[in-house]
Amino acid sequence: MNRKCKLVKVGDYCFDGKKIYIQSMLNVPAEDIKGNVEQAAELEKAGCEIIRAAIPNMNAVKLIPAIKNAVDIPLVADIHFDYKLAIEAVNAGVDKIRINPGNIGGMVNVKAVAKACKSRGIPIRIGVNSGSLEKELLDKYGSPTPKALVESALGHVKMLEAADFDDIVISIKSSDVKTMISAYRLLAEKCNYPLHLGVTEAGTERMGLIKSAVGIGSLLLDGIGETIRVSLTDDPVKEVYAAKDILKAIGKGNGVKIISCPTCGRTKIDLISLAKEVEERTKDIDKNITVAVMGCVVNGPGEAREADIGIAGGDGKAALFKKGEMLFTVDESKALDALLCEIEKM
Repeated sequence: MNRKCKLVKVGDYCFDGKKIYIQSMLNVPAEDIKGNVEQAAELEKAGCEIIRAAIPNMNAVKLIPAIKNAVDIPLVADIHFDYKLAIEAVNAGVDKIRINPGNIGGMVNVKAVAKACKSRGIPIRIGVNSGSLEKELLDKYGSPTPKALVESALGHVKMLEAADFDDIVISIKSSDVKTMISAYRLLAEKCNYPLHLGVTEAGTERMGLIKSAVGIGSLLLDGIGETIRVSLTDDPVKEVYAAKDILKAIGKGNGVKIISCPTCGRTKIDLISLAKEVEERTKDIDKNITVAVMGCVVNGPGEAREADIGIAGGDGKAALFKKGEMLFTVDESKALDALLCEIEKM
């Protein structure tokens, strides 16, 4: 069961525990406005629901209206150290600000940012991670422990609350999966603000996806988390598809779900290539169905009986089935097209 969280709106989206929103971050140099706009459009097309952009200087504020004019999804400004950048981002029409209140120059500056955001109904995401933990907390706990991360986050929350601001989202990321999971679980017990989940600096596509699936997936199954980002050292479009796949894997995502057997000595069809093709060709199909790609007709239809549609390989042949019931057989070369045709009819 999802924890009850305070309602926070980001653009037209509601962080209320009823839906999990997918985020990613632009990685084009901030001075390249055209490149950022193009990448933002690619992310939206892939299914990204919230985009974050780094705003390292005043010139980068120009990104905000350019991106807002190009996409229909909310934009988050990522701000470090300079509170004036946050205020200018608000004035430029951004939908959310990501800051660490402790590093923007004291309560006077925190109040100035909070006032600007409150006047426009713009939320603030408090971003804490293991690499930016305050020295006094490192001295107190010895390392970026879950308790240290949570104490840091709640300290920043108190700063915003003292500035009469509570339109807050929190993230407390770590590159260590166990630390990340423990920290979010502890934080979820101590506050009701919406939580943004992620394993920071997760790595390249292979390990980054594995670490994110374990960390993000575990928390979502606990009912913790309103929005997620899969951080990969790669094209951010891959982050979006990875996030979608994590949501599908835990039964919270939309789109085609693929099940396929690992193959064995009975397999008489190039199942590995076929399964990869099916996955690629169905990744953007917006139908909540399960598609099975199985290696043989001996076990395939039976093991994948719950699939909405499936295909089972034979000796140069492939049999199509629905809910375990055989439909017809085609040559291996026509198997993919036949399967896609049946999916289109559904």
